[in-house]
Amino acid sequence: MKCIREYKTSSILSPLFVTGEVILECLIPFVITELGNAISAGVQLWGEGTSWNTLGIGQYALILVAMAIASLICGALAGAFCAHASSGFARNLRKDIYYKIQEFSFENIDKFSTPSLVTRMTTDVNNVQMSFMMIIRTAIRSPLMMVFSVVMAFVIGGNLAWIFLAVVPPLAAILFYIMWKTMPLFHRVFKKYDNLNESIQENVMGIRVVKSYVREEYEKQKFDRAATDVQIDFTKAERILAWNNPVMQFFFYGVLSTTLFLGSYLVFRTTGMTVWTISQLVVYGMQILMSLMMFSMIFAMVTMSIESARRICEVLKEEPTLQNPADPVYEVADGSVDFEGVSFKYAATAERNVLEKIDLHIRSGETIGIIGGTGSSKTSLVNLISRLYDVTEGEVKVGGKNVKEYDLEALRNQVAVVLQKNVLFSGSIKENLRWGDPNATDEELVEACKLAQADEFIRAFPDGYDTHIEQGGTNVSGGQKQRLCIARALLKKPKILILDDSTSAVDTHTDALIRKAFREYIPTTTKIIIAQRTSSVEDADRIVIMENGRIDAVGTHEELLDHNAIYTEVYRTQNKGGKAISSLAEMGDAEGGNENA
Repeated sequence: MKCIREYKTSSILSPLFVTGEVILECLIPFVITELGNAISAGVQLWGEGTSWNTLGIGQYALILVAMAIASLICGALAGAFCAHASSGFARNLRKDIYYKIQEFSFENIDKFSTPSLVTRMTTDVNNVQMSFMMIIRTAIRSPLMMVFSVVMAFVIGGNLAWIFLAVVPPLAAILFYIMWKTMPLFHRVFKKYDNLNESIQENVMGIRVVKSYVREEYEKQKFDRAATDVQIDFTKAERILAWNNPVMQFFFYGVLSTTLFLGSYLVFRTTGMTVWTISQLVVYGMQILMSLMMFSMIFAMVTMSIESARRICEVLKEEPTLQNPADPVYEVADGSVDFEGVSFKYAATAERNVLEKIDLHIRSGETIGIIGGTGSSKTSLVNLISRLYDVTEGEVKVGGKNVKEYDLEALRNQVAVVLQKNVLFSGSIKENLRWGDPNATDEELVEACKLAQADEFIRAFPDGYDTHIEQGGTNVSGGQKQRLCIARALLKKPKILILDDSTSAVDTHTDALIRKAFREYIPTTTKIIIAQRTSSVEDADRIVIMENGRIDAVGTHEELLDHNAIYTEVYRTQNKGGKAISSLAEMGDAEGGNENA
């Protein structure tokens, strides 16, 4: 309801105009009855009085035309305000969900999953929008039409109108039963929607791998299974909801037949009941039953959207696990980093910690290399520095203060991270680089790109720095993408720079040039380099060896070669025949070969 905001006026005006439309539609049969009785009595075209009993046929006709036009205007305005309110409501709802997601920590996003969040912002919002539109128009019209029609039926038909009221209890009971049966199915089906979206997302994002391994048929089968699961539950729910129509039709024609039978009997008995009265009583009966029919449609839509609304509320009510402190610190003194007795796991229910008893002290301006096998929690360790996650035990300090004391934005502005999965956005190279600093000058862009060894290949493009980048950076190579991401991070002018295996797609020569530029031009910035290649970290001030979430050893390249078995084995494995491999890579790079080779 909070998402209605500036559309409250439209949301109120729509029911008001619907009320006017319903009142006029219920009065029209009454006027037609009076007109019919006047015709039967042989009243003149134009009467001389002002009461119903003294009006002429022409006056009745003018009143009917005026009421019909007024009803049309009310209906049109009700529809316009309804469309305006519902579309604006959906816009606000999507915006609120999106803004809420921006506040989420990685832990919150892990809880919902990306496909589920996409479904909630699209399918679920559409369902809620449709329900809202029906609630402020049809759901107002249906009960009002029923009430006014029943009242008018009693006015012109007397006790015969009880027929219409008699059908309401059994109909209500049937509708409630249908709702009770379908709600669990809709609850289940929307979870399967998430699985369907996940299947599509995986296929689209990994389309190159799918085609490389000729796994299109497998992906089709996986999607077909997910789509079939959705179909089965939706079919069950729709089969139950489909009973709405025949049940309504049964009661509709039953009431119509009963009204005509009893009405005809009363006319023949000359009890004061006229053919005109019976015909308009039938009209009121149709309006009552059509109202019930509309109510059943609303009921079906709302039944479906209740589960969507619940899923949306889960997102809106979710509190970010990372919050700013009451009195945050906005200045980061320097680039020093301290891990003191740090243990960490991604979920409170996890059986074991990802990181265990980490003690590490990094001086400001120091270059630290981190090496370890896959799954040794290297990335998990550096994620704690910018407080992407909170530690389970111990504390992480940046600039001598616990990261929990900092304003999140201030902390992350001083910690630049070039992630393992490099992401570029659709737009020009300049626009992508200015994610690091929106106010950066062209000269600063060029300087950062030179440090990242990206300036040369950018200038080789026909449009230079104005070259358009496709979504995800699909029109540049892996090495080019990595260097652009490094340049983007440098534009933040951070006190701490974290490179998470972000030079894996560049050749060793370019990697060495990047590290040399870092040493010479940003000596006061703390540099933490996660790498698989020992050559990427061998000139670091210290190298940290990670093993199963623990620090196995810390030392210089030479110290680790002499005393650490893990580092020695990695170094010897990578450098066996290394000179030949290195020269081939450099030759390929010089000839414009594939940088991903």
